[in-house]
Amino acid sequence: MKLATLCYVKDVKNGTTLMLHRIKKENDMHEGKWNGLGGKFEPGETPEECVIREVREESGLEIKNPKMEGFITFPAFDDIDDWYVFVFTAEEFSGDLIDSPEGVLEWIPDSELFNLNLWEGDTIFMKWFGSGKVFSAKFEYDKGEFTSHDVIFY
Repeated sequence: MKLATLCYVKDVKNGTTLMLHRIKKENDMHEGKWNGLGGKFEPGETPEECVIREVREESGLEIKNPKMEGFITFPAFDDIDDWYVFVFTAEEFSGDLIDSPEGVLEWIPDSELFNLNLWEGDTIFMKWFGSGKVFSAKFEYDKGEFTSHDVIFY
């Protein structure tokens, strides 16, 4: 079992979202995909502490007041472990982008997000952001291919 966070940093003023093109890491299961920022918990971290640290490490940005949008279960996502992911958005941030060790960072116009090479499930749950409801979902993949999803909104 892996616990992780995922964050979509949004520049509301410019109508863009910070995305990470995963093209740098060796043996990256996300290779070639565009993702939000995030990663695995360190011992003792809350979801908020984890997402703030991960965004800082991957982008150089300091986010404030991340908003939890939902929680996703990915059974055997890497064909081994179940991943449990707390999903956030963040609209308050400061700092300058770094050269990320994870991939290439780019501010993408919100109108262009779904034209990127995203995981198929991402195109579903990203549409739920800002709905005023928190989601709990399960997204299933088989060898990297999307097969199904279920969701409950609160």
